[in-house]
Amino acid sequence: MDRRRFLQVVSGGTAGLVVAGTSAGVLGAAHPARRPAAAGTERIVLAQNPWTASALNSEIAKQLIEATLGNPTEITAIDENTMFAGLASGDLDACLEVWPSGVSADEQAYLDSGEVVNLGELGAVGQIGWFVPSYVIEEHPELATWEGFLDPELAKLFASAETGDLGRFLGTDPSYSQYDETIIANLGLPLQVVFSGSEPATFAAVESAVAAGDPILLYWWVPTAAAAHFDLVQVELPAHDPENWADDSTVATAYPPDEMIKIASALLADKDPAVWSFLEEFTITSDDQMSMLPAVEIDGEDPADVAAAWIEEHVDVWEPWLNPAPASSMP
Repeated sequence: MDRRRFLQVVSGGTAGLVVAGTSAGVLGAAHPARRPAAAGTERIVLAQNPWTASALNSEIAKQLIEATLGNPTEITAIDENTMFAGLASGDLDACLEVWPSGVSADEQAYLDSGEVVNLGELGAVGQIGWFVPSYVIEEHPELATWEGFLDPELAKLFASAETGDLGRFLGTDPSYSQYDETIIANLGLPLQVVFSGSEPATFAAVESAVAAGDPILLYWWVPTAAAAHFDLVQVELPAHDPENWADDSTVATAYPPDEMIKIASALLADKDPAVWSFLEEFTITSDDQMSMLPAVEIDGEDPADVAAAWIEEHVDVWEPWLNPAPASSMP
């Protein structure tokens, strides 16, 4: 059965939600007070960054906005750096997963000016870092920390045709906000960053290396399904130091934990207050993400289908995002 089990019901200018196969039934029909006073007409454009969790967040928001608020909604694939100008101009309305450690000074300026607004925490907490498969540490315990990579012979275990005698550090999408080249240079490590080009390309490289039992060192993050699937272990870098990170050129310590946030164009507040309110309430936790990520990252399912299944199974989670009327006003 197609997992997109809900569809928009429009009656008398109002929109309700059908969630087939659940006890919720036709929410709009059962509880008219939960429906918006009028179907939204403004087109909403959500920014989707090039990683799986961003795709899932965007799909959940898109499907719920269309089904409950009535607004036609689009998802635009765009990198995390370029999107700030689009949000400031109103060409984009919101992005639902921003990692604060990756916000540059130029991007922060949009937030400081008020052109782009912080809508609050998403609910998920991420951690970017350097990862290796557990068997690398088992065979070479020194490589559990960055000091082990100071040894050229150990670093050379990760060498590739592109890096010669240097160890390869596998980066992912070069558009990601990342500081690995700077960290490597400032720590004096015999490593060279080589970008895979995308999250799926890195996944494929790790899959191949693990199948062969080969050493691989990579930029990765949690929450992701791949970390557990491939038994990836984070390499210990010098403890994060905010002062060290104050200047991009001096970064030589670990990435900080990231309490992810949501951001929106300031213009959205007037463009569609109902959507603005919905996005302020929109919350996806790390556990929520981990319940969906394996289906996409490991099983290859469509994020839209996985998002639809999550919506169907978590009505109690997302209903409050719509600011329903008090129960006493319901029939």
